[in-house]
Amino acid sequence: MNAGWAWLTDAANWSGADGIPVRLAEHVGYTLLVLAVSLLIGLPLGLLIAHAGPRWAFAVINTANGARALPTLGLLVLIFLLSTGSSVAALIPLVVLAVPPILINVYEGVRQVEPQVRDAARGMGMTGRQVLLRVELPIATPLILLGVRTAAVQVVATATVAAYINLGGLGGYIMDGILLREYGEAVGGSVLVVLLAIAVQGIFTLLTRLVTPRGLRKDTTS
Repeated sequence: MNAGWAWLTDAANWSGADGIPVRLAEHVGYTLLVLAVSLLIGLPLGLLIAHAGPRWAFAVINTANGARALPTLGLLVLIFLLSTGSSVAALIPLVVLAVPPILINVYEGVRQVEPQVRDAARGMGMTGRQVLLRVELPIATPLILLGVRTAAVQVVATATVAAYINLGGLGGYIMDGILLREYGEAVGGSVLVVLLAIAVQGIFTLLTRLVTPRGLRKDTTS
């Protein structure tokens, strides 16, 4: 652990093209890209199955969860090779990992809206689109953010495997440290990943708390 602290406090590791700020920016960039793609998939699909009935929901959710059982590293290398070295395509396994918690929480968030609330909205003359945008999504937002938080933390932790195909990120420190027996670097890289995951969780926890009505906070922010 002392070696890890020495590596983290070495000014040389905080500058240059391979410095911590650069690797951190790469890691955050991969995470944001994966989350954006996962939201584009999970949000509309979750809304769709929430209105399509339990049979469709069961099939889609179980398929998504089944995909998560695939080995991330193996899938990463396979897609990277099949896509002739495409960096973007190689991030698909991380999307596979991030979609299910978003999808499930969107579904559960919309399904938790009381039928009486929907009926009241329709009674006021709202269209189906207006009910979705003005009633269902606002009520479901805290639970949706909880799913995004889960996905974000998982991606931050798992994106370290990107270093295996030279995509950089904080995982590069871990892999290089192990291969070169520079264990201070490996420990330092691991600490940075943990701190980033904690920071991401804290940000989303705060954001979820801010958008959650006071009476619902205990159930949706834990």
